[in-house]
Amino acid sequence: MIKEKISIIVPCYNEQESLPIFYKEITTLLEKINIDYEILFINDGSRDKTLNFLKETSEIDINVKYISFSRNFGKEAAMYAGFCNASGDYVAVMDADMQDPPSLLPEMIKMLEEKEYDSIATRRVNREGEPVIRSWFARKFYQIINKISDADIVDGARDFRLMKREMVDAIVSMGEYNRFSKGIFGWIGFKTYWMPYENVERIAGETKWNFWKLFKYAIDGIVNFSQVPLNIASWFGMIMTVISFLFLIFIVVRRLIFGDPVAGWASQVCITIFIGGIQLFCIGIMGQYIAKTYMETKKRPHYIIAETNKKDVEKIK
Repeated sequence: MIKEKISIIVPCYNEQESLPIFYKEITTLLEKINIDYEILFINDGSRDKTLNFLKETSEIDINVKYISFSRNFGKEAAMYAGFCNASGDYVAVMDADMQDPPSLLPEMIKMLEEKEYDSIATRRVNREGEPVIRSWFARKFYQIINKISDADIVDGARDFRLMKREMVDAIVSMGEYNRFSKGIFGWIGFKTYWMPYENVERIAGETKWNFWKLFKYAIDGIVNFSQVPLNIASWFGMIMTVISFLFLIFIVVRRLIFGDPVAGWASQVCITIFIGGIQLFCIGIMGQYIAKTYMETKKRPHYIIAETNKKDVEKIK
């Protein structure tokens, strides 16, 4: 096994039921493989007893570090905080709900040490236990974003991965406010091996990702890593302009030749509504990009730390 230090980043949001199970599992495994480690828990504004557990555990285990946000900033901010403050030569990202099996870590560490990879990433080979509609939309999302962007995202990709320090430094250097880590992992390159595994259900608690949150996350990913929606809006505008011009010529010619009075108010209303809808749709697409640009120019911090037991941590980043 590798002799360097490994950091395990664990974003937490209301995970009081899962944390004791995860902590016992991960520490038993890390001690068994005899490796220097730190477990860096990121408390993302939890409203349950997550922070209490982290404080109590850190008092009896010097390998446990925690960073607690002043409020809920989201998983992307939590992962970024972990990347910025992880001290290990190797860095892993894992969820506390045990859907990222700790049992995969020994094999991931071995491959990273022996093979010429910079990252060992995991992907689910099935989606058992998930609603059918949600699974269908997820597969379509991966197909779409891979076609319209430079991000290389494998279907079923999880955030659970083990990386070398060089890759982590590259991720940290991308300090954009609107973050989509799955896209960032693929965009920065580096040699990655995708490790397949069977889907595992949560060990305790409830998922924080409902359909609407996942949908917004997908939209963020597409907007952050592709200009195709803007191109679509432009093409819509040009096509509708041509159609409107042709339709205008048709009306004028019909009036001059047949003297047919203007009729069909219902069809005109439908066409007007249709064109107006496309215009609003295109404006909405542009609005998404403008909003992202607006948030970037504000230079707001990704997160604000309320308390931590880790030294040399920037309170605001």
